[in-house]
Amino acid sequence: MKKRYLAPFVMSALFFAACGGGDKKAETTDKTTHENSAVDNSMVSPGADKPASKGEQLMAQSDCKTCHKEEIKVIGPALKDIAGKYPNTPENVDKLSDKIIKGGSGNWGEVAMLPHPNISKDDAKEMVQYILSIGK
Repeated sequence: MKKRYLAPFVMSALFFAACGGGDKKAETTDKTTHENSAVDNSMVSPGADKPASKGEQLMAQSDCKTCHKEEIKVIGPALKDIAGKYPNTPENVDKLSDKIIKGGSGNWGEVAMLPHPNISKDDAKEMVQYILSIGK
């Protein structure tokens, strides 16, 4: 006879435990969320919070990232490798901006870089300035 009353009692206790105390639980969750709001930035690039340079913005709007990545070689060389090969001099900026506009091959292997005649000389120079700043 005692077992007959035990099952409904246990079921009632579980029901009240599952449904009751919603407001307190929400307050506890809010406090926990605010207390533990530290953000893990270990996967964010250093300097990610600084505004993008004009050259970086121009590259993002162009098709550059199809063939070039910052750290790894894809079709063309990595931007970091370009910055390591060419010192940031006016002559190199001029030469590389012409290469962006006219295209070419031979400096990094057999795959030719497509020409980008729709990019102005000034914009190409901004892009080169950005690329050459990556190696620092």
